[in-house]
Amino acid sequence: MMNSRDSYFFDRKSAELGVVLNKVQKQAVLHTKGPLLLLASPGSGKTTTIIMRIGYLIEVQKADPSRIKAVTFSKASANDMKERFQQFFPNLPSIHFSTIHSLAFQVVREYFNRQGIRYELIEGQGELNKKQILRKIYQSVHEETITEDQLEALTTYISYIKNRLIPEEKWTAITCDVSKAADILKQYEDFKKSRSDQLLLDYDDMLTLANDVLKTDQTLRVKYQQKFDYVLTDESQDTSLVQHAIIEQLVEEHKNLFVVADDDQSIYMWRAAEPQYLLDFQRVYPEAKILKLEQNYRSSQEIVDVSNRFIKRNKNRYEKQMFTKNPSREQVELTALRDYHEQPGYLVDKISLLENYRDAAILYRNHSSSIPLIDAFARAGIPFYMKDPDNRFFTHWIVKDVLNFMRLAFDARRTDIFERVYGKFNWYLSKNHMEQLHRMQNGESVFDNLIRYTRLKDFQKVKIKKGKEIFREMKQMDPGQAIRSIRTELGYEDVLKDMSKRLGFNKENLFDILNTLEDIAKSVDSVAGFGKRIKHLDALMASSKFNKGEDAVTFSTFHSAKGLEFPRVYMIDLIDGVIPAQSDLESAKDGVYEPLEEAVRLFYVGMTRAEQHLELVTYQRKYGKKARPSRFYHDVERIVHPPKVIKEDEKTGKRESRTSTKKTRIPYDPNAIKERDALQEGMMVKHRVFGRGEIVSCSDEIIEIRFPKFTKKLSVDKCLEMGLLGACHHPNFVE
Repeated sequence: MMNSRDSYFFDRKSAELGVVLNKVQKQAVLHTKGPLLLLASPGSGKTTTIIMRIGYLIEVQKADPSRIKAVTFSKASANDMKERFQQFFPNLPSIHFSTIHSLAFQVVREYFNRQGIRYELIEGQGELNKKQILRKIYQSVHEETITEDQLEALTTYISYIKNRLIPEEKWTAITCDVSKAADILKQYEDFKKSRSDQLLLDYDDMLTLANDVLKTDQTLRVKYQQKFDYVLTDESQDTSLVQHAIIEQLVEEHKNLFVVADDDQSIYMWRAAEPQYLLDFQRVYPEAKILKLEQNYRSSQEIVDVSNRFIKRNKNRYEKQMFTKNPSREQVELTALRDYHEQPGYLVDKISLLENYRDAAILYRNHSSSIPLIDAFARAGIPFYMKDPDNRFFTHWIVKDVLNFMRLAFDARRTDIFERVYGKFNWYLSKNHMEQLHRMQNGESVFDNLIRYTRLKDFQKVKIKKGKEIFREMKQMDPGQAIRSIRTELGYEDVLKDMSKRLGFNKENLFDILNTLEDIAKSVDSVAGFGKRIKHLDALMASSKFNKGEDAVTFSTFHSAKGLEFPRVYMIDLIDGVIPAQSDLESAKDGVYEPLEEAVRLFYVGMTRAEQHLELVTYQRKYGKKARPSRFYHDVERIVHPPKVIKEDEKTGKRESRTSTKKTRIPYDPNAIKERDALQEGMMVKHRVFGRGEIVSCSDEIIEIRFPKFTKKLSVDKCLEMGLLGACHHPNFVE
């Protein structure tokens, strides 16, 4: 219940800042004792609520600012929160805004100083750094050089294990694209402890050690428990198990914990985020109050309505009813192109018509989607800003291989270049062959020297002679032809297939890189020009950061777009295999639905970035193969354009589309499925009329079932109400 002091506080801030809080926001601000979970829908004013609550604690409750701790997801978020607080309350001293890693480091540093333990951080670019250590261990285990993609997969695996507090005996149960990842992790941990003079620590060690210290060192635990009277955590849906454990210990005595989160926006499970913790919040804190910020101040009615209905596809979530009082604008636009290659040009045409480029954002799941955009927008002269750019495409070993093949075509005497790619032919050359080549300083081509001066089998000589001729012809080819010759005639594709089997590479991803290179090559006249174009695009990506805040369209992954908003949003590459990813679908086949639910949340995050215009873009073919539009695209399509029941006129025999209201009389089945939650994609069911079928998709309104000779889209409500479906208990999930 608000008293006069509370009312004065809200009225004064309204007059000073124009900030008017709704009923739930005020409840959250006034709840200062005990645990509170604030579930904040997209665009619901959570940051304003957080800042107002902190100001209320200091101004009205007379809390000591130094005894208030706010923990945010990133350093940038902490700085933004601090700036917002100073804008709202310029006359108040600031509080402690920091990341969880910073807090953990403070605990660990104090513990080590007390114990006299010396340590060194191995993050960054120092002589001893985490990535360099892992590279050496991988080399010793596999006798191969680790790729950048593998290194990222390995570091993600290690971070996941530590943040989930997974014991060593269970490391092998965690999947990783890198072979023998658990063995590499064991050697990595042993190496960090191998020095007699100091411990080597990475950022994740800070979290696990801080958690252990707070558990075992009572003096430090009590000190930090008594240091803060109020603790606030933001973006808590992205918090890991070990991070939750640290916060739990911090608030164990007073329980004055204010948690701000949205389980529907938890998109970092692969980085060990623990959204289930939020769903179990009242088990950890039985006295906790849960509030829901459901009013969206960002988006139009159409975008809010479609997004709200879409996220309900997920079942493991808090039930929320997002709404808005914003005016109606336009319906969500759905665009299905014939071919993948049409997408960049289509987007250029749409965005070139805008008065302000900064109003638009193009969102995608994978960084690889940005490469054709960079090429197309640069040629159209439309400036772009790339959020969190990833230049690994241009530094990828496949791109380097292709450029080296082309360089070799222009100068076959370059033994140094040949050495970089000799293992990428099906010529079965050895290091001994290369040693012999290096001794040849006669100015002849590497191909002639191989044939004349090294020991080769007859089939190798045939392959090398053919290869020499291909390289000679390559100088006259356009770059697209050159890449196709490299792929097929030189056998590069076969080598990639073999490497994928041996080393666990994703073959489709590797071939996508080659396909993208071919796309870039289409608009370049010469092989030499192709190399220049690659360098130019790499430089454009790097320099795009200077367009931040300028009149430029934003390119971003769905993940990086979280927390942002734009008048116009285009979500692209919406096909099955991209979003949801093939791995999401494979997991669902095995009955593990968490990855698929996270993909739904990721799609939802993308949708809710839009303020006025949201467009979803898919296509029917990609690189000559049929592409299946994303099931999420179809879910939205069914929301925007609900399918109608086809009914035949009894008198004329004509069929017309209209909403069916007449109930069909079908005998009652006591074993029929009656609950919506019992219907799952991939499940086998028996329809009373059509027989056995497999559920292809199921939204709140429509269930699509594939029967032996046809596929039907049926009303979920009617199927449940009339008892039309019975379970057949089949585990398969349709891709």
